[in-house]
Amino acid sequence: MLMRLAEPPSSFSVDSFFSVYSVYSVVPLLPPMKNIDEIGSENRFIHKDESYAIIGAALDVYHRLGCGFLEPVYQEALALEFGLRRIPFTAQTRLPIAYKSFVLTKKYRADFVCFEKIIVEIKAQTVLTPVDWAQILNYLKASRYRVGLLFNFGSARDLEKKRIII
Repeated sequence: MLMRLAEPPSSFSVDSFFSVYSVYSVVPLLPPMKNIDEIGSENRFIHKDESYAIIGAALDVYHRLGCGFLEPVYQEALALEFGLRRIPFTAQTRLPIAYKSFVLTKKYRADFVCFEKIIVEIKAQTVLTPVDWAQILNYLKASRYRVGLLFNFGSARDLEKKRIII
């Protein structure tokens, strides 16, 4: 741990923004770190238990059906699995889109909203693309939800799953 010198050497002029840690290095003082919850971008613990329950249901669907079906098949199977696991959800939920302080008349349709706070989007393609990432990010920003789960059931190797937090 670096210790701050009690008095900076008289040959140096140090303004209040900098602190001297040694005779040879001047390091800017950083503002105090915010709690991760205040920042939000790195928070892996928002709706953690709910997310794990949803991911577990999606994994079960993937392991039983495999890849190769169209998206509506996975939607129906995932809805059944949510019901079996008593995960509260609404399918094909129409969510409002907020723009500044206005709510647009156009709505978008999320594949699922679980626990009334997590958006779940599913795909059935060989690989997720940047367009899929942009879609769920836009959904989260517009709806003001903080957590989104993106599942791709089309991957031959394993269920492709992404958890997005804003």
